[in-house]
Amino acid sequence: MADEAQPGPRHSGPADRPVVLVTGASSGIGLATATRLADAGWRTLLSGTDQARLDEVAARTGGRALPEDLSKPDGPRRLAEAALAAAGRVDALVASAGLGWRGPFVDTPADVLDRMVEVNFAAPLRLVRLLLPGMLERRRGRIVLLGSMAGQVGVRDESGYAATKGGLAMFAESLWYELRGTGVGVRLVLPGPVDTPFFERRGTPYQRERPRPVPAERVADTVVATITTERDRLYVPHWLGLPARIHGVAPGVFRRMAARFG
Repeated sequence: MADEAQPGPRHSGPADRPVVLVTGASSGIGLATATRLADAGWRTLLSGTDQARLDEVAARTGGRALPEDLSKPDGPRRLAEAALAAAGRVDALVASAGLGWRGPFVDTPADVLDRMVEVNFAAPLRLVRLLLPGMLERRRGRIVLLGSMAGQVGVRDESGYAATKGGLAMFAESLWYELRGTGVGVRLVLPGPVDTPFFERRGTPYQRERPRPVPAERVADTVVATITTERDRLYVPHWLGLPARIHGVAPGVFRRMAARFG
């Protein structure tokens, strides 16, 4: 959008460097994104639950480790307060923390479902609610939300996960309308499967023949691009936008194709 202020690096002084808060920064997409942004001149605030890994990433990027458990309802508040105390402001939020589970919905453990809702959906909303006022006051900022193709088209045996990502997509869409003309941009990145520890942590490996998992660095490059461009919805890889469009205009056709090709 032409009326959005660009929050990217403009000055060389440490205090003038833009500040980004990255959740899920201890591994996968969050780690790759934090590394890319640090290389591009951003001050990085790194959140996750693994203190040792966060410290390693902080040492590598020159960032600040802010460990926090976003599955707790008050976790986002504590993280936002720690981020503002550490840097004074947050110019961009990259909400990349996420949890998954695969299997029939009726077999989903209740505690796993609760944690997915908190981490994948509620935590990003709470963080945006806490950090957005400062961005609006400065009339500059970026909110980058990591969605998923599962939240666009649905995936068998991933109903709970898909629901959290679908809700996040609708939040991004609605917030985009609210923030037009404010200087604050909302970005939604929609990857397919990504080669990260995500599948190992959810307890089942990725088993589909297509699409094949892409490297986390490829998604990170897209996240960095969304901060400095006007494109507000990006698929990774980009060709996944085609099945998403087919699902939107002809869901019956899409379902038949999905049943045939898996």
